[in-house]
Amino acid sequence: MEPHILELPRRVVVGKGVIDGIGRDYEILGLSERPLILADDATLKIAGERVAASLSRFSPAKEIVRDSTTEEAERISGLAAGHSCIISVGGGRVIDIGKVAAFRNGLPFISVPTAPSHDGIASERASLTHGNSKASVRARPPLAIIADIRILMSAPHRLIASGSADAISNLTAFQDWNLARDRGEYYSRYAASLAMFSAEIVIDSAGLIRERKERGIRNLMEALLTSSISMSMAGSSRPASGSEHAFSHALDSLGSKALHGEQCGVGSIMMASLQGGDWKRIRDALKEAGAPVTARELGVPDGLVVEALVKARGVRERYTILNEKPLDEERARELARATGVI
Repeated sequence: MEPHILELPRRVVVGKGVIDGIGRDYEILGLSERPLILADDATLKIAGERVAASLSRFSPAKEIVRDSTTEEAERISGLAAGHSCIISVGGGRVIDIGKVAAFRNGLPFISVPTAPSHDGIASERASLTHGNSKASVRARPPLAIIADIRILMSAPHRLIASGSADAISNLTAFQDWNLARDRGEYYSRYAASLAMFSAEIVIDSAGLIRERKERGIRNLMEALLTSSISMSMAGSSRPASGSEHAFSHALDSLGSKALHGEQCGVGSIMMASLQGGDWKRIRDALKEAGAPVTARELGVPDGLVVEALVKARGVRERYTILNEKPLDEERARELARATGVI
């Protein structure tokens, strides 16, 4: 077996108000002056300015991330030259751009999530848009993660529900990885178990998450971290990305504006049915967490769901249930109707 290098965070801080102590964490990590703080317009106000204030003695610079395209990754990567560290304060696109820029410049990376909306917080992969398609690219996993529960609890409900759906969708990714393992693909039982455990914790906490209870948001955040770490352990997104993610990527390419986690959750309902699993349990957990379970709730036409189901198998070279049970338009429509998605 080939050696696998595992990079995990050295410091993970989760709690209320911890964002104001990031200067101390930065010093403990032995990092030097001139960090580059990345945020978008909203997260700069929510948390970015507080991060900059805590790091003031290290002379930080700030930059706004506009989107998560390959072009923006190039722009930020160019700006990062001459800085000592990249700190992303925000959601998925800010964290992904920061991870890529840190990887390309050989810099340490710190993740400061402002919403528990996805499981890429600690992984070594990032999702970038290029034209009408998305690609998963190599990125720098974080040296540290600073997760302020007060900020996460105040995130928009839709982002919290999307993170819940992303974690729950690990259930179908797990089954797809088992199928691929039977055909000789590398498989890590430990990484797969971590991803499954993340999904189960979120399912058990769905009501608390929807009510924004502190315990629920902590469980969701820790589940997303664990899911993210499972991907670093596997050296790929395999533990948390299967046919349901292929469906999501296909929707993206067809112009859907729904959130990534939302799409994965709906995809997981249908893929669980195709796998012969308990798709109703997934649907009910998504409902309890407040996530979409139908095309209408996603905000996409029924026909787009059908088209994405047909297209999903060709999105990436990864063996899933879609290889064993390929869908044409008729079978895709039957699947979506049988699960109530359309």
